Amino acid sequence: MNKYLLSIVFAFCSSIVDASGLIPDDSVKHQSDCFSGKFSSYESWRGFIEQKNKAQGKSEKLIDKAMQSFDKRFSKTDFDFYRNELICSSFIYQVDGVDVFGYVIKPRNHTGNLPVLIYNRGGNGNFGSVVFASMMHNLFPIANEGFVVIGSQYRGTFSEQDNADEFGGKDVDDVVALRDFIGQIPGADPQRVGMFGASRGGMQTFLALKRMEEVKAIATIAGVSDLSKEIAHRPEMERVFKHRIPDYQHNKKAELEKRSTLNNLDDLSASVPILLLHGTDDERVQVEQSTLLAEALSRKQLPHKLVLYPGDNHFLSNNKEKANKEIVDWFKRYL
Repeated sequence: MNKYLLSIVFAFCSSIVDASGLIPDDSVKHQSDCFSGKFSSYESWRGFIEQKNKAQGKSEKLIDKAMQSFDKRFSKTDFDFYRNELICSSFIYQVDGVDVFGYVIKPRNHTGNLPVLIYNRGGNGNFGSVVFASMMHNLFPIANEGFVVIGSQYRGTFSEQDNADEFGGKDVDDVVALRDFIGQIPGADPQRVGMFGASRGGMQTFLALKRMEEVKAIATIAGVSDLSKEIAHRPEMERVFKHRIPDYQHNKKAELEKRSTLNNLDDLSASVPILLLHGTDDERVQVEQSTLLAEALSRKQLPHKLVLYPGDNHFLSNNKEKANKEIVDWFKRYL
């Protein structure tokens, strides 16, 4: 395992918490406090980022620029707030005999049981994995609104088994397997479960939904609904599909179609409302991936809401707070 992977794994497993952890299940291993090791304080986290930039041989000017960007995106005030208000744990669980990394986040002080959101990340393999920074940016604000958030990194992430992630194949099992832990998390309500995903995670959300009747509502952010159109827009994605999707070379059309929501609308239930969020200037996943899906959902008379953010990008950088509010309001309404 290379130094990069070791660094990531250490970040997720650096400090083993009480043996019971957040999930009192003997099959769940290495439950670790997210706020430990490099992330035990804002100063140590920031220092780690600075040293990482120095180790890459960057000039002082580029290091200063990188740290200014870090300070703009992550403040000590926000870090300390979430550290005090949230409990966050990473863990390893097994699916099909394969070790898979997962994580769970929940409010520290709450009364009664809270609704649960399963989060499906984007990217593939290590690219797009949910590291501490992405938790801070994307998940902590949602959990802080009164949700238990649980997610999978998908098989092959933080592992030497790079080809284990099948981009909507057996890795969907890793999402479905999370259902076994929800009822065991103190303060989590297994009767109120939603699911949301970003980019590739939008595809993953619809695929998992087919097998998870307990999911009451879903949301996607810049989700992919037609993989063939995605290749036409970004031909470089074909390399990802060839590497990830089994039998892609000999069965391309069928493999793409079974992963594309637009080709599987009959699998959707009228009892599960769908929220679609997308920036109109998304260069990675074109906005039509959501607009065409919304049109198809309308024709099927399936409950949904489409929210477009004019001029915004793949990450909704200019409307992050508004998008988070849409997500929170959606799940509070339906869970």
